Amino acid sequence: MLGSAGTLIAGTLIAGAMAAPAANAESRHRGYSEARGAQLAAERAAKKGIDWADCPADWGFAKPIQCGWVSVPLDYARPNGKQIKIAVDRIGNTGAAADRQGALVYNPGGPGGSGMRFPTRVTNKNPLWVNTAKAYDFVGFDPRGVGHSSPISCVDPQEFVKAPKADPVPDSEADKRAQRKLAAQYADGCAERSGWMLPYMTTPNTVRDLDVIRAALGEKKLNFLGVSYGTYIGAVYATLYPGHVRRMIVDSVVNPSREKIWYEANLDQDVAFQMRWDDWKAWVAKNDATYHIGDTPEKVEQQWLKLRATAKKSPLGGVVGPAELISFFQSAPYYDSSWAPTAQAWSKYVAGDTQALVDAAAPDLSDTAGNIASENGNAVYTAVECADAKWPTSWKKWDRDNTRLHKDHPFMTWANAWMNLPCATWSSKQQTPVRVKTGKGLPQVLIVQSTRDAATPFDGAVELHKRLKGSRLIIEKDAGSHGVTGLVNPCINGRVEAYLLSGKLDSSDVTCTPHATPKP
Repeated sequence: MLGSAGTLIAGTLIAGAMAAPAANAESRHRGYSEARGAQLAAERAAKKGIDWADCPADWGFAKPIQCGWVSVPLDYARPNGKQIKIAVDRIGNTGAAADRQGALVYNPGGPGGSGMRFPTRVTNKNPLWVNTAKAYDFVGFDPRGVGHSSPISCVDPQEFVKAPKADPVPDSEADKRAQRKLAAQYADGCAERSGWMLPYMTTPNTVRDLDVIRAALGEKKLNFLGVSYGTYIGAVYATLYPGHVRRMIVDSVVNPSREKIWYEANLDQDVAFQMRWDDWKAWVAKNDATYHIGDTPEKVEQQWLKLRATAKKSPLGGVVGPAELISFFQSAPYYDSSWAPTAQAWSKYVAGDTQALVDAAAPDLSDTAGNIASENGNAVYTAVECADAKWPTSWKKWDRDNTRLHKDHPFMTWANAWMNLPCATWSSKQQTPVRVKTGKGLPQVLIVQSTRDAATPFDGAVELHKRLKGSRLIIEKDAGSHGVTGLVNPCINGRVEAYLLSGKLDSSDVTCTPHATPKP
């Protein structure tokens, strides 16, 4: 799952919401009726605004963060038909009124991630964002289908998290048949529980929602920070609404090529995850004096295979088998912040303390709210990726591609395949992805990417850079933690801040040395 192991983001003239070029730009990409419907929805939202109030107590956002709703059409081809509500929250800029440059809207990825925690970067006084917060309101939202925004579901959440699940790596054709059956049942569950939403759970619709949010905020143009899948939201927004962009940062980039969305993109992930898994194993080996797992990457890999085999034969604590281990250990290739905690739990296991690893990797059936959120996130991930593009329906193709990849990239390949296989039997309409390109009026976009990212491989940033004329690319070389703008790296942090505060970009692309390697 992009951006989340268990997942992108001025002035107050109402006229900006009514600008005809946006509809014209979109009509060239996706049919005039949806473009016109989006324009009407934005006009309505600009007039209505947002009734900001204290957030509901169970949402977990204390004052001064405020919450509200923005109504959008379920189907933009029928703008006067059924409406759904999109949850939004904000915190005002911390500087003077004269310092304010507008709202900065955020999406963390997924598909299925909530952006509602974004304003807490201000209340928590995150040092990387203190100066930006003086100039911008920080605005988050739950995309359609997520969290508080007409959430969808595919299976009972408690059933979804139950463990142990079958080993993703098949030993036989019978294992593959069983996984295919589970994937088809999951697709059927999505249709049964959330079928009314599924045809409209697309990235272009989330982009239209984002433009309606812009209008509801009273913003003539959008300032956006998108991470992971949020970069694809940004890329499609830049294509459909080029004249509505003021500042846009995309961080850890989904390859926007139509040929990659989404089947090929997931195959590319498998290769990149193996690379970053190998990086982590080398770090664990280098710090063997701390962890005592193995003093070479090869020995660490042997310990991993031994752990997998043990858990397969007899799940740890009765609940942690190979599937649960992969779900836990994959956070290390995703995020450098997980390197030490993951190694520590494993180290305790090797030393004889099984419970630490069970506590880390097993589901918590008592955490019903967390399980609901987890199931919802997976449902949205599946729904968006399945609806955005046409997927192969031939099992022979899936089997051939994943068998081939697994040979040299075994860490994630089959787990990723089964997660996406519901798209092969998806009953709702599957679209053709937007052709991402530069439209009239698009300002310079800032692209930030590490070279060894597992979830969004480096080539995606290069591809988006080619497609968005005038964009600037900041490369974090020899680094791979997913989501670069949240890390301490002065070479990057200063440039991100300068772009947001003044629009200033370097005259050419920039390569930065990596952020600090995690300490054991």
